[in-house]
Amino acid sequence: MPRTKIVAGNWKMNLDRAKAKDLAAAVAARRGEAAKVELVLCPPALYVETVGSALAGAKSDVRLGAQNMHDKASGAFTGEVAPPMLVDMGCGYVILGHSERRTLFGETDAAVNTKTKAALAAGLVPIVCVGETLEEREAGRTAAVVTAQVTGSLAGLSPGELEKVVVAYEPVWAIGTGKVATPEQAQEVHALVRGLLAGLSSPEVAARVRIQYGGSVKPDNAADLARQPDIDGALVGGASLKADDFLGIAKAFA
Repeated sequence: MPRTKIVAGNWKMNLDRAKAKDLAAAVAARRGEAAKVELVLCPPALYVETVGSALAGAKSDVRLGAQNMHDKASGAFTGEVAPPMLVDMGCGYVILGHSERRTLFGETDAAVNTKTKAALAAGLVPIVCVGETLEEREAGRTAAVVTAQVTGSLAGLSPGELEKVVVAYEPVWAIGTGKVATPEQAQEVHALVRGLLAGLSSPEVAARVRIQYGGSVKPDNAADLARQPDIDGALVGGASLKADDFLGIAKAFA
């Protein structure tokens, strides 16, 4: 059975509430341009409810996601957001282990693994990010780094749980730099990830897991990426802040 393509927008720490509402409404209004692709919007935590209301008001099936979460369901964790809170706000997805969380906030594979299990337990679909730095790629360590991140971040998941996860390969050197992995470079790592997923479960389960590419994805390079057999969509950063660009990328995967 073909994998449903998935394109998610990571708005990061951008926009104000009015702009977030307008962007969500614009994407919802034009959702039909990429009807066969699952679309997810991941606004800043403070605007999750605003974006969710805009999508609901438009009677859109564009999904709502968050950019991060704590692994505990409640407790004395000042400033954090719990998985049940995201569910309560209508989120169906959550981005975990983004390179910015790993490098700027010290998140380890073990921490991402704990969050992944908590997200699944709460009924959220985790978008688990992996990817190497420029130094690691130039040192020929891409496969080793991605292997460690995939196996560490997804350790201990049952086949049924693993099948619900979305993996996002984001080469750190291509995020926000204007650089993008060639379709062949991206496909090579996506194929590696699928092989690792097969080792964690089975080839049949791995064949059903969706693997996104992220890293300076734009409408003009999305089509070449979409032609690769193991690239099932995109996790979009800067280009997701404009409806035209985001939907242009989504259409490439339709």
